Parts: sequence; structure tokens; C-alpha cells
Amino acid sequence: MLYLAGPKADAADPSAQASDRAFGVRLAQAALEQTATPVLYSPAYYKIPYPMGDVPWYIGVCTDVVVRAYRALGIDLQRLVHEAKVGTGDTNIDHRRVAVLQRFFAKKGQRLAISDDPRAYLPGDIVTYHLPDGWFSNSHIAIVSDRTAPSGAPFVIHNRGFGVQLEDWLFAERITGHYRYSGPGGRG
Repeated sequence: MLYLAGPKADAADPSAQASDRAFGVRLAQAALEQTATPVLYSPAYYKIPYPMGDVPWYIGVCTDVVVRAYRALGIDLQRLVHEAKVGTGDTNIDHRRVAVLQRFFAKKGQRLAISDDPRAYLPGDIVTYHLPDGWFSNSHIAIVSDRTAPSGAPFVIHNRGFGVQLEDWLFAERITGHYRYSGPGGRG
């Protein structure tokens, strides 16, 4: 796999790679657990606590899937995004915007090559998209699953307006980013 950028990339360390993979599987599982909870799609602005703030449990957009999956593993993207100074400084919304999360993952994790090879996408990887016909936004974000779809590509876990779903959707739209981030103490 080609690493484009990342302050902590070390492809030669097998134990670090195993640790990254184990984290990715746990992140994918945390995202998958969200498919059991119905949520209403709402990109509305909410005033929320800081740190560890969240919109109501029954509300969510694509970014909330990512934020909640990391939070289930003890990683508060709301706080980390704010401290990284990659958004506007608004702790109510910055971590809920795809462009801000892209900047955060590129700065603090690994920005990986965009590929049409499904083997390049590991469990827990973050993938961003351009949606030319998006309902509320032209940007989208998903987490790569540890399960393989009938197409041979990994499933993704995301919310594109129908609740959190496990879907054979990795290559459904144009990919704009591919990232790996295993928290502040991780490699990527």
C-alpha cells in the first residue's frame, strides 16, 4: 500500500501494523453496532456539551457514525478536532463536517492512496466521497467494515439518509479521501 502522507507511518513495523489492524476491526465493529439503533437524518445545528458532546441519540448524519464509533473506543473527535485547529473553532459542529474531518485525519493520521483495488481498504479505514446529487451535502464519509460484500469489496458502514447501514457501497461514488487513524496514541 502506498502511504501519501502521515506523521506516524511506519510500514516496516509488523507489530504496529497488527495493532493498527486490530484497532481498525474494533472501530468497524463499533460502527456496525450503530446499525441496530434507528436514527433520523438531520444536518441541523445543535448546541452540545464539550468535551464528549453529542447530538440526541436518535439524530445522526454520516459524520456522526464516525464520531460515535471513535467515541465507543474512548476517542473524542469533538475535542481532538477542536485542539487540532482544523475547523472554525465551533465545538458544536466542526467534528460533524466532512471537510473538517478530512483535514483532521490528514493532519493527525495517515492519508492513504485512493485506489480502485478493494484490498487497499482495511477495516476501520475512513473513506470520503463526493456525492453529485447529495440531499443535504455533496460530501460524505464512511467507515470500512471487516466484512466482504458479494462484489468482493469490503462493506462500508455509513448513514446516507436512511439510518446507519452496512452496505456494499465502497465504490458507489467518487472517493475523495482515504485515511487511517487509530487515536492520539496510535500510529495512524
